[in-house]
Amino acid sequence: MHDLDRRTILLAGAASLLPVPAAAASPRAAIRAAIDRQLPENIARIQDWIRHPGIAAENWQMDSACDYTMGLLRDAGFQTVRKMPTSGQPGIFATLDVGAKRTMGIYFMYDVKQVNPDEWSSPPFEARIVDKPGFGKVIVGRGAINQKGPEAAFLAALHAFRAAGARLPVNLVLVAEGEEEIASPNFHEIVQAPDVLAALKRCDGIIIPTAWQAPNGAVQINLGAKGPLEFQLIASGEAWGKGPKGDIHSSYHAQVDSPVWRLVQALDTLVEADGHTPAIDGWFDNVRALTARERELIAQTAAANSETDAKRALGVKMWINDEPWQQSLERLAGQPTINIQGLVAGYTGQGGKTVLPGRAEAKLECRLVPNQTKKEAEAKLRAHLAKRGFGDIEVKVSGGYDPTETAETSRVIRAQQAVYTRLGVPQTLNPRLAGSWPGSVFTQPPVSLPAGQFGLGHGSGAHAPNEYFVIESSNPKVEGLAGCTMGFVEFLYEMGGG
Repeated sequence: MHDLDRRTILLAGAASLLPVPAAAASPRAAIRAAIDRQLPENIARIQDWIRHPGIAAENWQMDSACDYTMGLLRDAGFQTVRKMPTSGQPGIFATLDVGAKRTMGIYFMYDVKQVNPDEWSSPPFEARIVDKPGFGKVIVGRGAINQKGPEAAFLAALHAFRAAGARLPVNLVLVAEGEEEIASPNFHEIVQAPDVLAALKRCDGIIIPTAWQAPNGAVQINLGAKGPLEFQLIASGEAWGKGPKGDIHSSYHAQVDSPVWRLVQALDTLVEADGHTPAIDGWFDNVRALTARERELIAQTAAANSETDAKRALGVKMWINDEPWQQSLERLAGQPTINIQGLVAGYTGQGGKTVLPGRAEAKLECRLVPNQTKKEAEAKLRAHLAKRGFGDIEVKVSGGYDPTETAETSRVIRAQQAVYTRLGVPQTLNPRLAGSWPGSVFTQPPVSLPAGQFGLGHGSGAHAPNEYFVIESSNPKVEGLAGCTMGFVEFLYEMGGG
């Protein structure tokens, strides 16, 4: 299937403005009819958004990406849409007030991860529609699932309310950032601006739109997420006072020290001999063990999901220590990590180059669990390296935030459970997402809101080649774009009181 032509989009847009037949007595029925009519333009909106990327890690097209997102919010009916300057990339503050009794918070991100086009089956910013066996028609592109597809589906729900002449059941306060993919170093500046904070304080909770149905149709409701600390370690002859300032011939390694081995030795101190247990001094001092309730929820998740499918999806044959399924899930939720994302030094091209490099760099991230903090982790990392004589190695922290937790009794979690139950979607409660999102900026003071994710539909490949989002599902257990959009309609009604 090829991209929709402009005439089709315009005709669909015109159709969405037609009056709703009087026979459509229920607001939900009228809204669903509007969603179906508007499907071509909703698909086109995702495609066009993917074609307007911003990559914070490369400082590429960020201002224009922010402006484009602001336009999408205005088109969806937000009355106030304001660009929020930060110490880094700009954010967005938007409100939609319909005079409802309750107010709901929404979190958006408009930045995407870097790409290597050579690794993709189609150009990552063309947003082509292709057939994917087992799933149906999908949009392939960077940001398709993380997070433009689900976020555009949420906006499509707002368009459908308006086209159906139906009143939104809740007021909306939306905050967006352009630095999520670099661990949100400045997002707190947006959220803690006085007028933004005052608006958020009126909310019952906040969500990030998602589309996380598994192939069997099931969803996990996350009660929290690990917090990240992203950083670089850089060893250089210049800073060390040993080794060369630049690359020299490798024969001199009998006479001159190597900054690359210096970095490797420093990295080796960060984990135990098993290669995965953090060994930074005091790293586990404040780590909170899994509670009995968390272990109970993990057992339910293990029983409800296929270990074989999980291994196949990840391309692995065994878990750490060849642990059984449930134990591996407990580790996934409760274990802090120190991971090397990339390690670069010297020549990496074809053949050898016989050089002794003068500089080596590693990119790492830690995943933190309650009750660790980003500030504590950074301090312990620096102290650990200095104590072992690696004080010359430069530590450059690019972003991070604390772990997040939300009570399962909160309105935002209960609403998810109610909607999934009403729609017949299998669900489990997950104590903690192993990945990260800046939920702690909301759950911690001064905001102190429950926060989570919600969404039907499916996609995969976040941060990887051939990222995709399902728009027309061939799997009867998984929703396509129309069902994903209707899910947000149901969630808004639930948060508004039914």
